[in-house]
Amino acid sequence: MSKVAIVGAGFIGRAWAISFARAGHAVTLWDADATAPGKALSYIERLLPDLEGLDLLNGDSATEVRNRMRAADQLEQALTDADYVQENAPETVEIKRELFARLDAAAQPGAILASSTSAILPSAFTEHLPGRARCLVVHPLNPPYLIPAAEVVPAPWTDAGIVERTAMFLRAAGHAPIVMKRELDGFVMNRLQGALLEEAFRLVANGHASVEDVDIGIREGLALRWSFMGPFETIDLNAPGGVRDYVERYESIYIRLHAQMQARADWGGPVLDAIEAERRKRLPANKLAERQAWRDRRLMALAAHKRRIAQELPQ
Repeated sequence: MSKVAIVGAGFIGRAWAISFARAGHAVTLWDADATAPGKALSYIERLLPDLEGLDLLNGDSATEVRNRMRAADQLEQALTDADYVQENAPETVEIKRELFARLDAAAQPGAILASSTSAILPSAFTEHLPGRARCLVVHPLNPPYLIPAAEVVPAPWTDAGIVERTAMFLRAAGHAPIVMKRELDGFVMNRLQGALLEEAFRLVANGHASVEDVDIGIREGLALRWSFMGPFETIDLNAPGGVRDYVERYESIYIRLHAQMQARADWGGPVLDAIEAERRKRLPANKLAERQAWRDRRLMALAAHKRRIAQELPQ
């Protein structure tokens, strides 16, 4: 069992806390807002029975997992003897620079210092640190206790051993790390998601499809395959001779499409009014929170299903 410090106990921090406590680690939560850790633990207490009911706590009870978590009043208290630190502060370079300076000064020398940032390169807030070699980004898809993928992004000076230790730590906790060889704006997942969203906005902005039809194309089409395999495996299996055969057959189609995909849709322009109007017609604003809870229940059910299927039909 390792000791994990969660620095920042909002939406992402509390989700990480569940993930690491479920893996058997002792988890301490701290936040600059003194009320946040308590609120996070109250939220977690309400959620854990649902995860237990779906067998998503690795065979432990909700009480056992909850008892591995506690709140700390002081940052230094949370960092005492921590082997792994997951920072979840707001997406501001200045805040992260100041906070990582405190983390580097107070955490034990062997501790890994990871940031959950989704939009800031690790080099932007760790260059000035004496212990910068142990700093990197570990960016999850929210919530990480249901979505295993997490991006491991090193700064140019991050020690290769730290990257490997981090990936091993995540795998042992049930995650699927995406280990980047070097940092890049947007990392991997936001770049993939951004490419898809660009085309989705273009299709609606140019009058080719409705918002719902685009959603159907993913929800009832591509996502069914993507829920258990990625784009390269998809095309490898979509031609008799594998990936090379697929490229030889279909690359000309994508070359033609690529030229049509170079103009950006203005996400904040008139198309946004159309998209919002269609979404609010299907889902009134006062039902958003209810639908978000529905989404999380669906994710729980999907995670439970994938775990069961992985045992019955191993890769």
